[in-house]
Amino acid sequence: MKIPSLRVRTHYHVTGHTLVINLEGRKRLLSSAPQGGGLRLASYVLNHQVEANPTSISSGAMSFRDPARSLRELAARLGIRAATVGLMTAVPMTQLVTARAETDGLWVECFATVGVTNAVRAGEWPLAVGAGERVDKPGTINLILITNGSLSQAAMVGAVQVVTEAKSSVLRDHDVSSCRSSAPATGTGTDAVVLACSLRGQGPFHLYSGTHTMIGALLGQVVTDCVTRGLAKANAWQELYR
Repeated sequence: MKIPSLRVRTHYHVTGHTLVINLEGRKRLLSSAPQGGGLRLASYVLNHQVEANPTSISSGAMSFRDPARSLRELAARLGIRAATVGLMTAVPMTQLVTARAETDGLWVECFATVGVTNAVRAGEWPLAVGAGERVDKPGTINLILITNGSLSQAAMVGAVQVVTEAKSSVLRDHDVSSCRSSAPATGTGTDAVVLACSLRGQGPFHLYSGTHTMIGALLGQVVTDCVTRGLAKANAWQELYR
């Protein structure tokens, strides 16, 4: 098994404030994305940077009111006509980190933008609507996982579980605390995960994807690598703009 490397092979580019990932044909995706979330087929994934605290008259305000519509319009402006899954973040695309791990013809790649000023611990009570919660700096962890494996629906759910465990482990190892308490954080209040895999018959089939499986191990490796390096970039960004 190879340790994660920085060079991914999936076609991608950053245009302006947007990461555009071309999946080179239709893939099965499971995600919590605001645009195209759930289980679906898609050919592109977008990760778009927006203002952290837009005013009511700024161009970013619409993105927060209707992110799905804003992301659809963004895809159209970029000339993308195929089905697209879209994410939003306040993290600059200059902080994008990537990793790839592979073994015996199976590979997994990760694209990540990491911010933790909005860090929370699962189970903490959410602030009341209208309480005026503000995020003054980027605070979202967006993780996009791509594999040549063909996963069952159960395995896709299991993969998201492994990704979340790996992310939370890095936050624990680096003593990231909830912004609402001193408790160890498990993520942020606006994290999103996208998992893209091959269609049935177009890649090695996996019925399961837990931490005891090879694909689970690869997922854990690339997420750990990306979140660790992304966290270092986030800390450097905060020091620069503090």
